[in-house]
Amino acid sequence: MSSKDLILGRIRAALGDTATPDVPRAYRRAGTEKADVERLVDRLVDYKAVVHRSSDVAGIVASLEPGRLVVPPGLDPAWLPPGVPTVDDEHDADAVLTAATVAVAETGTIVLDGSPDQGRRVISLLPDLHICVVRPDQVVASVPDAIARLDPRRPLTWISGPSATSDIELNRVEGVHGPRRLHVILAER
Repeated sequence: MSSKDLILGRIRAALGDTATPDVPRAYRRAGTEKADVERLVDRLVDYKAVVHRSSDVAGIVASLEPGRLVVPPGLDPAWLPPGVPTVDDEHDADAVLTAATVAVAETGTIVLDGSPDQGRRVISLLPDLHICVVRPDQVVASVPDAIARLDPRRPLTWISGPSATSDIELNRVEGVHGPRRLHVILAER
């Protein structure tokens, strides 16, 4: 008899004939709410992200003076401002510019899935500045709505504001395991 069998046998003996209650499975499903871009903006700002609303993505990127910018291979070239140096190596970059797969209004979360316009996961974690472009049609109301749009076989990165943690005295420290600054451009058409 294994240790596992011994422990489970003791648990069954202690429970006796008591029936195991049914666990309710009435989870909220996708498609029950309308996406609210304003709620997304409120959540992002609450997380200390800077939100820009513009159709001029290249102009916003240029105004941020990103320095050496990592650009994934499938990124829309119209989003790149002229004169901003781009690099392929994430270790030599000051900032990264990516697209997004989906953004969750309820939680202020942006999800990247490693698509060609988002690049490898590491490029969004190493530079000090992450500039992420989100289209209004990518905003969903809730996490179940986001899950419904995602491919679970892809490498998912869930971002809720700049990288931050707190020490034992609850002092916030930013940039510990990712970018200290997050700028989200809501690309209005």
